[in-house]
Amino acid sequence: MGNQPLSIFQVSGRAMSAQLLRMNTTASNLANAGTVASSAEAAYRTIKPVFRTAFDEASGMSTVDVEQIVTAGSEPTKRYDPGNPMADADGNIWESAVDESRELVDMLESSRTYQNNVEVLQTAKQLIVDTLKLGR
Repeated sequence: MGNQPLSIFQVSGRAMSAQLLRMNTTASNLANAGTVASSAEAAYRTIKPVFRTAFDEASGMSTVDVEQIVTAGSEPTKRYDPGNPMADADGNIWESAVDESRELVDMLESSRTYQNNVEVLQTAKQLIVDTLKLGR
């Protein structure tokens, strides 16, 4: 990770960035729930971030980084709907297979984790201010 040890602010900041990306991918999934396409290839697929834990030997702390964003979940659902303007020659459309309940749980979990890291930063800041006040 470098020669300088990570501070608690860097560790929490990285965790907050990772959770923000997780919230954004979840929001994208929810926004595309129920969308249809004219082919299985064009249909929306659920996306998820892949996290990687990184250990900083200089500070003895671990942090998290987003390694990549991948497609996950079920394949799009084929449905016969010949009246739909997006239907193919056989009258089929493909609907995204976004599990809205799972996405809402993911969003709630990432939001709480983000808030926990905000509280860590606030506590660390307050401890530094209190320490500086001791020197007065």
